[in-house]
Amino acid sequence: MAQIRVKDLTFCYDGGIDNIFEDVSFSIDTDWRLGFIGRNGKGKTTFLNLLLGKYRYQGTIDAPSGFRYFPYLVTERQMGMEAWEFIDELEEGCELWQAARELADLGETDEILYRPFGSLSPGERTKILLAVLFAGNGGFFLIDEPTSHLDLEAREAVQTYLASKKGFILVSHDRELLDACTDHCLVLNRRTIEVMTGSFSVWWENKTRKDQFAASENEKHLKEIRKLKEASARAAGWADKNERTKIGYDPIKEHDRGNGSRSYIGAKTKKMQSRVKQMEKRIGREIREKEGLLKDLEVPADLKLTKLSHHKSVLVEARDYSIRYRDAGRPVFEGLGFSIEKGDRAALSGRNGCGKSTLIRAILGKNGQGSGLLDVEEAGVCRTAAGLVISYMGQEASGLKGSVRDLCRERGLDESLFLAVLRQLDFERTQFLKNIEDYSEGQKKKVLLAASLATPAHLYIWDEPLNYIDVFSRMQIETLLLEYQPTMLFVEHDAGFCRRIATKTIRLDG
Repeated sequence: MAQIRVKDLTFCYDGGIDNIFEDVSFSIDTDWRLGFIGRNGKGKTTFLNLLLGKYRYQGTIDAPSGFRYFPYLVTERQMGMEAWEFIDELEEGCELWQAARELADLGETDEILYRPFGSLSPGERTKILLAVLFAGNGGFFLIDEPTSHLDLEAREAVQTYLASKKGFILVSHDRELLDACTDHCLVLNRRTIEVMTGSFSVWWENKTRKDQFAASENEKHLKEIRKLKEASARAAGWADKNERTKIGYDPIKEHDRGNGSRSYIGAKTKKMQSRVKQMEKRIGREIREKEGLLKDLEVPADLKLTKLSHHKSVLVEARDYSIRYRDAGRPVFEGLGFSIEKGDRAALSGRNGCGKSTLIRAILGKNGQGSGLLDVEEAGVCRTAAGLVISYMGQEASGLKGSVRDLCRERGLDESLFLAVLRQLDFERTQFLKNIEDYSEGQKKKVLLAASLATPAHLYIWDEPLNYIDVFSRMQIETLLLEYQPTMLFVEHDAGFCRRIATKTIRLDG
């Protein structure tokens, strides 16, 4: 059993203020199925790039074999090619029959290798790239967010496939995927890095107990520190008062006191002062013992939103509704019927390409938001309530640029509220000094989420809101939605999230 050893790793980006990693040491076995967990922006993708040798660093990384990274970068030229034509460009030595074998394990035929890569669905592209990864020349696999933008069926296929493999690091925020595919966890805590045996749920259970214990011990230390400070203050007051009696006294009231009593008073004061110093040392010890307790404690802030109340009970309605693009032979969907009433949290379900985003754009267009749909033919009824205010969060964050202040001006957001929401989503204040294009993918998605939460609305429409967002923030969002119960229409392929949040499902398949 070979090991990858990381020793005294320290890394900071050029021009950066703080180290991303500082004196980090740990080791992992090359046959583990390792889940990589951590907050957005804590350095997960950076660490993978360090393993790949993309950055200079201090310390050592000792690995017995090379690393293979997913997802591969597919060029614009390759997007227009059939996959079989360029798989050996992605992974040197990858044979077509090997890729076909891996595709069969993914529940896919090799037919997709003979279609233009750009014409494939996100799930089909992911399956091809995973097949190339595992069909290659071995090594240790670095798998970064393999299920982003995948529908439920494709996620299940990838989950089953990865569960049959070993020797990889899996970066994912999908709790069910991590539980199904991993047997160890590499965790980027707030101040430390830890490696532990078990799946995500095992780690989370242990972490919850550790955090509760740390919070309890911290409270004990705080109480002891308060008691010691009060006792120290009293003893210091007594010592000062006693010292002041050395000079001058009333011979009538203190007739039994002589001149020789000054040395006695001095000795008594010195003893009291010694007690004060001992208490101060104990206070120092208590403070030092307390300091490390909360360094990795996760206490997600409670998010808030301002939902508006509409006078109508039905906010969106569709009856026998169909959409067909004019250059397409068949409709995107047809005969669709549903209603979204106040208090509904409707999950829009279906495979990639079934028209979920198209339906969302149609609803926004009916409400006078966005560009609506162009070059389409519609049939049936789709309408929104008059005066409806919709807060929309799209799935793409790639177009974000400039400062957060620029974004607030552009979208008419209350800047202080917007920044407060970002802080609650674990943004550090130093992040506000950067341009949004320099954020991690998860941080960009949080910017979109914060913009939606900072917009009072009757209806919240979110299109794949959880892509790239860390597990702690996912739990925050779940808590928020269950507490405030806003009216929602959302697309999300995280099955656990949908089970916990959705009150109804609108299915577009068939």
